[in-house]
Amino acid sequence: MRRYLFFVNQPYSYSILRPLQDEIRKRGGEAAWFVAGCTTAPLRTDERHLKTVQEVMDYNADATFVPGDWVPYFFPGIKVEVFHGMARNKRGHSSEDESDHYRIRGWFDLYCTHAEKDTAKFQELAEKHRHFAVAKTGWPKLDPLLEKGVRGPRERSNNDLPVVFYASTFSRSVTSAPDLVDRIGELSRSGRWKFIVTLHPKMDPSVVEQYRALAGENLRFVESHEDLLPILPEADVMLCDTSSIMFEFMFLDRPVVTFRTKMPGPYLIDVNDVGDLEAALTEAASRPEALLKEARSLCSDLHSYTDGCSSARVINAVDGFLDTGTARLKPKPLNLVRKLKVRRRLKKELQKNA
Repeated sequence: MRRYLFFVNQPYSYSILRPLQDEIRKRGGEAAWFVAGCTTAPLRTDERHLKTVQEVMDYNADATFVPGDWVPYFFPGIKVEVFHGMARNKRGHSSEDESDHYRIRGWFDLYCTHAEKDTAKFQELAEKHRHFAVAKTGWPKLDPLLEKGVRGPRERSNNDLPVVFYASTFSRSVTSAPDLVDRIGELSRSGRWKFIVTLHPKMDPSVVEQYRALAGENLRFVESHEDLLPILPEADVMLCDTSSIMFEFMFLDRPVVTFRTKMPGPYLIDVNDVGDLEAALTEAASRPEALLKEARSLCSDLHSYTDGCSSARVINAVDGFLDTGTARLKPKPLNLVRKLKVRRRLKKELQKNA
């Protein structure tokens, strides 16, 4: 029986890793969690929590799964990159060389990729560096969204109000939250719409309080540490700005409206004026076929699989790599300065949890 470790440094990691945990348990394996630098509140009573580095060393995992761009290099077992998002950057182009998505830092043994383009890019980098391997697996986080019966229009009665899921990133240059708070409040009180609202964990606390105060009959505020994945299918439309969650929502085959996005395209409806917001939401709620067709094309480009079985492919790839893959690789670069920085960072992140 193999042991697997989940390394969590941001709240979004939980929903990425839980489908992997489900697959591991299905196979009779064992999984544990190590959290550094963010809340442990989402951990469930049936999930094993390793609280110290010594506990991690004693656990002696065969593989550590990482949704971020760093991991303590000295943890036992291979390090597996599963990514915190898909291969797109904040300017809306395919990430290629412009994004950290393809930066090789020397921490990972196996990269689990999502689609043809990013797989080809990582394979090219693997041939260049020769100290890691690549497997096209798909993204575990999407498995629940790709399950049969979840995709497509939400089932609702004629009396049901359309539900808008509003999500905003925190960066001042791209966030829509300060501009939309009054309008979202008005629309939620109008009796024409229902809202589910969540904000990035790093959002200005004063802005968070403004939205939290809007909670009422037609507006539900979701705290940033909550798992958003089960909530997304409750909405008919997403309202966003430049957060990558919009692409995850598109895999439900439901429309997206954005406010002054930095990632424009024919796969969404973008508005620049607050006064145009309700008209855009109304158009999106009608599910324009041309819009949905463009979104489906984008989804196919970002993520090749639609079967909801990416977690199984990840575990298959990891187990296969453990059986035969390590012998083919060159040793990783020493990276002494980077290793020192990682130790300092880990110490700092653990102090946040203390």
